[in-house]
Amino acid sequence: MTTLGILLFSLLNFILSIDSVGRRPGVDMLFVGDAMQHQAQLDQALSEGGGRRYDYSGCFTHIAPDIIKADYAVCNLEVPLGGGPRYSGYPCFSAPDSYAEALRDAGFDMFLTSNNHCLDSGDKAARRTLTALDRLGVDHIGTYRDAAQRDSLVPFVKDIKGIRFGFLNYTYGTNGISPREGMEVAMIDRPKMAEEIRKTREAGAEVICVTVHWGIEYVLRENASQRELADFLVDQGVDMIIGGHPHVIQPMQIRHNPTTGKDVLIVYSLGNFISNMKTTDTRGGALVEVRIERDDDGTPRIRNACYDLLYSAKPTGRGSNFCVYPSSKASLIPSGELRHWQMFESSARRIFDSHNVDVPAK
Repeated sequence: MTTLGILLFSLLNFILSIDSVGRRPGVDMLFVGDAMQHQAQLDQALSEGGGRRYDYSGCFTHIAPDIIKADYAVCNLEVPLGGGPRYSGYPCFSAPDSYAEALRDAGFDMFLTSNNHCLDSGDKAARRTLTALDRLGVDHIGTYRDAAQRDSLVPFVKDIKGIRFGFLNYTYGTNGISPREGMEVAMIDRPKMAEEIRKTREAGAEVICVTVHWGIEYVLRENASQRELADFLVDQGVDMIIGGHPHVIQPMQIRHNPTTGKDVLIVYSLGNFISNMKTTDTRGGALVEVRIERDDDGTPRIRNACYDLLYSAKPTGRGSNFCVYPSSKASLIPSGELRHWQMFESSARRIFDSHNVDVPAK
């Protein structure tokens, strides 16, 4: 092939690599916060199912298009799937499998299970949760049947459109409930985290995402402990740090890591995805979208990150259920809920506008 032919061939390949909106090939990630299941949600789902089954089919209708269009979507499943016949809300959660099934059908690919409620219904329910998620065909990380299974499943590395992502999940605690009979919960333990991050990188992960259950409930700013742990994870070469647990949103930032030469996304808290919580700041949360693309040298890098607000509306009467709305569909929020949405939105925007760094609104 002549020099001109080689140049034309290279130009054609470059043109073909650009998508319809001018981007290189890459991966679109999506993260949301805590998927809760309070007693009122259970009662309403049972009512929607005619008293015979728990029906969540209407909960995610408006948010599902945003989730499905992502290449990979992650949520925090903050309830064990106890298997019934009785289920329970706060303080000791247990939810039916149909709840996780509805989340899967809404587009979620990965469920995080290491959180302070994962042992609410005991070790048997915690292990059953893993079986149920396997049956649903979704990825999950954070809790394991025993230490041997943790050793066999960590690192978790997944090829998504040609980029290898490593995912890890840790929690600060389990509400004082200790695992028994060998049940394994991934806890915030810096030496163990460093070891598993290293193993994840050695297993071929090009992008490492650590999801963390941390912080103080209902506080809209991260605390010193969160910042210190984030600093530690950045020093370990992590690319994304995604937080939950406070049940309210907390700031997010893009930080440059001079050691790796890559940008790092830090999200301190995504708040609630769906719940029956009642105070203004707990009525919703944030959805974060992250675009990862290969650079000229082939290194995958965060190209951009942005957020959208979402709102968990309560039922407005018979024939309605708890329902999650992205801000783009706020006009569809029932009129009786609009004031609550507006108050939540105003508070969340105020925090993000004041404290986010290079993570704008969608």
